[in-house]
Amino acid sequence: MDYTLHQLRIFLKIAQNKSITKTAEALFLTQPAVSIQLRNFQNQFSIPLTEIVGRQLFVTDFGLEIAKIAQNIINEVDQIQYKMLEFQNILAGKLKISIVSTGKYVMPFFLTDFLKKHSGVALSMDVTNKQKVIKSLENNEVDFALISVLPKGINIDSTILLENKLFLMGNNPINEDHSLSQKSIFNEIPLIYREEGSGTRHVMEKFFEKNDISTKKTMQLTSNEAVKQAVLAGFGYSIMPLIGCKNELSVGQLNLIPVEGFPIKSDWRLIWLNEKPLSPVALAYLNYLNENKNRIIERNFSWIKAY
Repeated sequence: MDYTLHQLRIFLKIAQNKSITKTAEALFLTQPAVSIQLRNFQNQFSIPLTEIVGRQLFVTDFGLEIAKIAQNIINEVDQIQYKMLEFQNILAGKLKISIVSTGKYVMPFFLTDFLKKHSGVALSMDVTNKQKVIKSLENNEVDFALISVLPKGINIDSTILLENKLFLMGNNPINEDHSLSQKSIFNEIPLIYREEGSGTRHVMEKFFEKNDISTKKTMQLTSNEAVKQAVLAGFGYSIMPLIGCKNELSVGQLNLIPVEGFPIKSDWRLIWLNEKPLSPVALAYLNYLNENKNRIIERNFSWIKAY
């Protein structure tokens, strides 16, 4: 066999994305280039690595095993580079973070300057749903996770990054003569929910339960971005994190509906396993946050104070 490190990296990304198109975009390659490398890699095995069903690419059981080995090889190769940088007294290694989908509006601002300062640090950040975020933390696959609702049954440490405010929003304001009492408004408006297990939905349902409120659920969607687009299109109203709606609010595409008890507040927290020995990179990042968090908030999130 004569496969290359380049082929291993491409196949690993294909196994992760289950898509030639997404792999090409992630690696800044053309689709034909990815397809050629996959074919050349496959030619070195007598057992299929992938298969196409309909128009969907699937990785075979054998392919998944090869992907695991490829990941281990790539990790070892990366360690060579990190070790060289360490001998030059340069902070080096991988920082692995998993964040919930709405966290994409938060986490990058707390990473940018750290990564610019430490060019030897490679970031791996997975943006996914809350259940997968917690699972990756429990399986010790990441250094940190960003969530807005603390998980139960896990021994963790945490630090608060930013306050999370949730408002009832719609694409049009509700008539001013409406009383806007909690129970009457939620009995009348069509409400769009996040999927079960999401942090946003958890906070919503806790609020409704606490205040004995019944609602008219019209649909359920799997990301805050999908919910926002549905609200913009006029399908109904939803309780959404302020952090992801700055632009739409500023141009009047979304409206905050004033209701007693809002905003609902929680916190964006960076969490990690209490008993996990943190790497030098992870420890350096925590120190960076402690020293710079307030400056980052003031520079990038001061607009939140207006709401």
